[in-house]
Amino acid sequence: MLAIIKEFLGIGGYTREPEGYLSWQHLVFVTSLMIIMVILATVAGKKQRNKLIKEKNKPLIAAALVMDISEILKIVFLCFINNDPLRWIYDLPLFLCSIQMITIPVAAFSKGRLKDICLDFIFVFGLLGAILGTYAAGNNYAAYPVISLQNVVSGITHSTAGFAALYVAISGMISMKKKNIISTCAILTVFCVAAYTVNCFTDCNYMFMMRGDGTPYDILYNLVGGNPVLYPVLVVLLFFIYIIAFYSVYYLIAKRVKK
Repeated sequence: MLAIIKEFLGIGGYTREPEGYLSWQHLVFVTSLMIIMVILATVAGKKQRNKLIKEKNKPLIAAALVMDISEILKIVFLCFINNDPLRWIYDLPLFLCSIQMITIPVAAFSKGRLKDICLDFIFVFGLLGAILGTYAAGNNYAAYPVISLQNVVSGITHSTAGFAALYVAISGMISMKKKNIISTCAILTVFCVAAYTVNCFTDCNYMFMMRGDGTPYDILYNLVGGNPVLYPVLVVLLFFIYIIAFYSVYYLIAKRVKK
């Protein structure tokens, strides 16, 4: 039993070969997480839909605790087993999906416009992050066994972000006001600048702004020949295009539903 735990945690390195990106083990694992995510979000969203905001906040608080505690414990543990107190530099919340570690708790505990902005940000990027961070995470599943600390925690945090996105939509917490588009872009811009700055002073690849690392970003990276200026600019531009497209589709669907 101890050997199994050590292998899961990667203490002393993994003896198992990674099953591989898009292997059946990878697909079964992440699909299971997605099914659980959808079921929990649907049940919780419908149950809380007609409740007061105080009650509606509770699933968000739970999601924030699960996401943040999982990531913090993982970071502390990896610093410990690697005997590297600076290991946390590689696990800062500067990936697209990691931003939800901040926006979910802020949405759960804030009020007014700040709450609306964070709720809309969760909705816009939560599902995208859940899919990209599970099915498209070639950087993780090519490097570690599917059932390992890194991939299990990553799966939990990304599916939690997806849960939060579905939940706020089903429970009726989102506003999706047009003026929030600018705020959503502003939040993303701040994190992109921070990510790129850290990348420039370390060998990190936050927001995948330096290279694709086995993810679909490789397509864009190869398309521009790895140009160190054009590539990160296009990555950010794609984010903005996605935001505009998401809001546009939402308004189109909402308009048709009203009819």
